[in-house]
Amino acid sequence: MNYLFLASGFEEIEALTVIDVLRRAEIEVKMVSITDDLTVIGAHNIPVVADCLLKDVDFATAEYLILPGGMPGSTNLANCEQLTMHLKHHHEAQKPLAAICAAPLVFGRLGILKGVEAICYPGFEHELQGAHLSKQNVVQSQRVVTAKGPAYALEFALQLVKSIKGSEVADAIRQGMF
Repeated sequence: MNYLFLASGFEEIEALTVIDVLRRAEIEVKMVSITDDLTVIGAHNIPVVADCLLKDVDFATAEYLILPGGMPGSTNLANCEQLTMHLKHHHEAQKPLAAICAAPLVFGRLGILKGVEAICYPGFEHELQGAHLSKQNVVQSQRVVTAKGPAYALEFALQLVKSIKGSEVADAIRQGMF
């Protein structure tokens, strides 16, 4: 199972594009609220109903842990001790992580990006502690996928499909959307 985490103030296009594309590719993914409520309000006041709460996630069987950006969503993710503990354990277990826009700051603050090529929303580069800054809009380095911002949400989602199910499936999903 793959999990995408929602915090108050998340960037809606980044979260929902990823969920939509992964589900089109028949990849199991759940939206997880890090709040005490299944309904989470995004950065543009769009309420989204998560599939489960953070306490209900089975991290032992988790594949990708995915963070959408947005502000203050990214800061709220970084301030969630339970989530950051699981992100560190996931990384230490050499399992894949992904973040877009401002959300790579969470990985940077946790030391997960040391020696990793990464990208983020312009202006947050100083948060990517130890990373090699990429000039790409979406980059996969080691087991970490990062992307620049909302304009690259589809490309980010397709990179996750490629990483999980291969290029052929990602290409088929892309073609089916044009």
